[in-house]
Amino acid sequence: MTQTTDAAAASAPGPGPALPRRRGRVHRAWWVAAVTFVTIIGAAAFRSLPGILTDPLQEDFGWSRGTIGAAVSVNLALYGLTAPFAAALMDRFGIRRVVAVALIVISLGSGLTVWMDSAWQLILCWGLLVGLGSGSMALAFAATVTNRWFTERRGLVTGVLTAAAASGQLVFLPLLSWIVETYDWRPAAVTVALAALAVVPFVWLLLHDHPADVGQKPYGAKEFVPKPPPVPGAARRALTVLLSAVRTGPFWLLAGTFAICGASTNGLIQTHFVPAAHDHGMPLTAAASMLAVIGVFDVVGTVASGWFTDRFEPRRLLAVYYALRGVSLLFLPMLLAPSIHPPMVFFIVFYGLDWVATVPPTLALCREHYGDDSAIVFGWVLASHQIGAALVAFLGGAARDHFGSYDVVWVASGALCAAAALMALVIRRHAAPRSD
Repeated sequence: MTQTTDAAAASAPGPGPALPRRRGRVHRAWWVAAVTFVTIIGAAAFRSLPGILTDPLQEDFGWSRGTIGAAVSVNLALYGLTAPFAAALMDRFGIRRVVAVALIVISLGSGLTVWMDSAWQLILCWGLLVGLGSGSMALAFAATVTNRWFTERRGLVTGVLTAAAASGQLVFLPLLSWIVETYDWRPAAVTVALAALAVVPFVWLLLHDHPADVGQKPYGAKEFVPKPPPVPGAARRALTVLLSAVRTGPFWLLAGTFAICGASTNGLIQTHFVPAAHDHGMPLTAAASMLAVIGVFDVVGTVASGWFTDRFEPRRLLAVYYALRGVSLLFLPMLLAPSIHPPMVFFIVFYGLDWVATVPPTLALCREHYGDDSAIVFGWVLASHQIGAALVAFLGGAARDHFGSYDVVWVASGALCAAAALMALVIRRHAAPRSD
């Protein structure tokens, strides 16, 4: 993680003996990556809280699960729809300002829920405010930091920052569920609000917008990279790329499969697994701990999937991932019980390995079909992921209200995953990259 001192390199005469390398000093890029990691972990905590608040809110206010699911669906949809534009805001106003404001918005949204007494206030606070704030710290945030601060180790940093969301579930879910069970849901909401505020000083002091701001080169770069000027037209380009991509078949297949991915992960398991397990008599903390274990194996599955994607055809990998996920969901109604038992542990481990294993092959297919526009296209594909999650977050709660159990939800989601497997195989192979 050590680099040649940039200031010395800049002042060195042209031809001549190489300057000695100063070892032992950590490049500023790694500090920026560390702050980014902590911030994304916090964002995961902000998004995981609604899953453990369903039962307490229903008991306190008498709201249906469909009503609570509506607030979660707004949160998930905005989290995805904000992503394509978050990078444009960062290019225009800087990473530090956008992320600091996002954390303050999250803190405000979470804190205000303590005084709410109507369902529309839940939708406003947790759906709108927390959704916009957390969406500003999603994929675009990690990609922007990686692209600006690193020339080498980009794959490693991207993988670590992607895994940060899973780590956030691991760290916060058991703690927040313990607070809810021991005290009330309000102290848990306040904890999230204070955690968001606590990160703001670190973001403001350590999260510099560009290496040039501190007189350094990006990590691994051989030459100094000047800071680019603000880009006011980035949002227009995001929309232009979308209008071009929607005219192609692969975009709709990728967006469709990723929408089902979001529906069967964030919308289904993350939102409804804890209340579904609680319906079967499992304690809230135990169910939340099971969900946190998914976060552990999520990291392993993501890294392994990246390795597989370099060696096997991405569309076939997607088909396998979705088919296996669908089969596992069909077995879930038989596994839910008052206590944790080995078959349930196996389901949790498997689902964790498959949680975001779909991301590397989906990214690879975006690169294959859309070339230089692939990052923006993937931002819109990610938006479809969150829209799918939002729909199932609402429909899953509504189905529970109507049928009295989640059984039909698990079966329907398994069927959707089977459809996603077939859609992945339909994506044509070896398309020429776009040159525009």
